[in-house]
Amino acid sequence: MSRPSLGRVTRVNGPLVEVAGLAGVSMGEIVELGERGLPGEVVTIRGDSSVVQAYEYTGGLAPGDPASGRGAPLSALLGPHLLGGVFDGLLRPLRNAGAWLAPDQPLTAEDGRTFEFTPEAADGDALEAGGCLGSVANSGRVRYRVLVPPGVAGTVAVMRTAGPVASDGVIATVGGTAVPLAAPWPVRAARPYRERLDSDRPLRTGQRVVDALFPVSLGGTAAVPGGFGTGKTVLLQQITKWCDADVIVYVGCGERGNELADMLSELSELADPRTGGLLAQRTVVIANTSNMPMMAREASIYSAAAVAEHFRDMGLDVVVVADSTSRWAEALREFASRNGELPAEEGYPASLSSALAAFYERAGRVRTAGGTIGSITIIGAVSPAGGDMTEPVTTYTQRFVRCLWALDRDLAYARHYPALAWAGSYSRDAPAIGSWHARNGDPGWGQRRDQAIALLAEADRLGVLAELMGMTALPARERMTILAGRLIRDAVLQQSALSTADAYCDQQRSAALVTAVLAVAGRCLELAGGGVAAATVEELDFSAILRAKEEAATPEEVLARQEKMLAALNTLQGSS
Repeated sequence: MSRPSLGRVTRVNGPLVEVAGLAGVSMGEIVELGERGLPGEVVTIRGDSSVVQAYEYTGGLAPGDPASGRGAPLSALLGPHLLGGVFDGLLRPLRNAGAWLAPDQPLTAEDGRTFEFTPEAADGDALEAGGCLGSVANSGRVRYRVLVPPGVAGTVAVMRTAGPVASDGVIATVGGTAVPLAAPWPVRAARPYRERLDSDRPLRTGQRVVDALFPVSLGGTAAVPGGFGTGKTVLLQQITKWCDADVIVYVGCGERGNELADMLSELSELADPRTGGLLAQRTVVIANTSNMPMMAREASIYSAAAVAEHFRDMGLDVVVVADSTSRWAEALREFASRNGELPAEEGYPASLSSALAAFYERAGRVRTAGGTIGSITIIGAVSPAGGDMTEPVTTYTQRFVRCLWALDRDLAYARHYPALAWAGSYSRDAPAIGSWHARNGDPGWGQRRDQAIALLAEADRLGVLAELMGMTALPARERMTILAGRLIRDAVLQQSALSTADAYCDQQRSAALVTAVLAVAGRCLELAGGGVAAATVEELDFSAILRAKEEAATPEEVLARQEKMLAALNTLQGSS
């Protein structure tokens, strides 16, 4: 694309800058503003005048300053330097940038490292888009494959030999087009794939309340709404640390900088059970915290999606964690207000719903252009003001996600972690995941889930009656149902993020805990039906089953505690 003629700044309104004289400029094009070349994106064109959304602080920019277009949309450099890196919302490296980035930092900057390249194609090979040219060994703890980029195909020539290569080094020429190790990609454009596949395999998170009751599939979407202090960030960080995805893309979108700093500190020390290295080596962190430019926050979500699609095309399973989409929506609201758009609900732009839909639509399990199967799972936090679950961001998000993990303030204040409200949460992926478990050696998963949810719902209903009438006014069976709900909550759903024994729970141990608690709860109900006084059962010491999550390291140990508890209950048979 030809470079437009030089324009001039005519007005500065915070991050919105009006520019005149940019002949041939197009929507979404990056424009350099002022002598420092502040980056901005064209968002409105009215005749000879353009409105540019600046991605940096515009202090010092004044009418009359020069402005010129780059002839390309907002793009991010995608390459092996991403793994283990920390970047700003425009995907510029932050690791060695100090507290702030210089305003003239290039948008497609890389860190100058070299990588050990191993060719897997030879001169004369015919490759289509997505074909593998080779791999990089020292890019992180996953196999980084160098692929033929979208829109390129043909015969391989000038294939690079094995050895070190810089990010801007050319790997080969395919169909007459040079293919570098790292190349820019427009972040708002989804990368192409062959076909979208059904998502039925679960993403294992290590969090029992998610894996046992409200699972999300690989390639699915989930939202985590909750008010201040309900534990959204802790839950998302636990999923980041323990889920079984190949690559994690974590977006700190408008959240507090100290929380992100703590997470980075933990990541730098946390061992990865999958690879034996550090978890940080297969994580990409995009940091656009509350003290960083507002408009770059709006771009950070798309940068994360572009990075995820880059690794998905290698046949990897990627999880994008966005904390939080509410802060991203606030950036959209501020931009719309400054641009003079008519406000809709609570001042958000009318395009909020379609923007959220477009973001979550980039999730999915697909057959890539190269024929491999990869997936992107998107998990987004929602921070409704005052905990109002009817506000627009929460309401719209629920339309587009497959799973909702609603956090409850009362549970959080009772120190029940994760404070996930079983009454307000759901998983539309559960039937498909139940079928997957049945095909893979656990046919009872769906029945256990249904039974646990039914007991929790009935216990909640009866708990309200007990508060009004008193526990002793309820029949024995109803009191045992309340007891069963408490056992499920305390022995299964509650999980300590600070416990070395219980921070992560694998599928087999989770299934054993749910099975054991349901067996004990079922025996309590049988005793109540057989005439045993409710008070007699309630006085029994249930600590053996309640402490199993902390003390029973294997499913066999959980089963032993179940048998011990059932034996104690059997001694009550015939008592009244």
